[in-house]
Amino acid sequence: MKKTQTKAFTNLICSIILLIFEIWAYTETMDFKVHKRAFVQPATFPQIMICGMAIFTVILFLQSCIKLTRGMKPEDPENEMSASINPFTNRGVAAALFVIILCILYTLLFDKLGYVLVSACVSVIIMWLIGKRDLKVIIPVSILVPLIMWFIFYKLLTVNIPMGVFQPLRDLVDKI
Repeated sequence: MKKTQTKAFTNLICSIILLIFEIWAYTETMDFKVHKRAFVQPATFPQIMICGMAIFTVILFLQSCIKLTRGMKPEDPENEMSASINPFTNRGVAAALFVIILCILYTLLFDKLGYVLVSACVSVIIMWLIGKRDLKVIIPVSILVPLIMWFIFYKLLTVNIPMGVFQPLRDLVDKI
């Protein structure tokens, strides 16, 4: 089997793509607004998370390089043939692509329809994808969890979250 068909080669390619993404993400955080007299800035947490991811990505990159250059034993798990990423033959890849598209739609519809409605719809779809089929559980959980989370963030933490079509609910909560 060719080295380019092994899991080690797949890990090498994935680590390169991840490193490029992490460098881009880190540079994006440099444009975050700086608040005077604040020890922790808005960019602090994302930068820490990105650095942590980058450390593990570099480890994966180095591990893959070592395995590919020094050779692997036949029983090494990294020497196995890598799985197909063809979404037509691999249902896991198709599901992952669907979730990525769902996340993009979530961000596009977030301001227009509001957090509660979009989160409820996405929750229903994801619960259905992972195999939950009991509508007596899916519907209340998908509605109550976003509502409770919105209430916690809006009232207790004073984070202004878009409500979209549920703006009257925000107005009602403000009156209480």
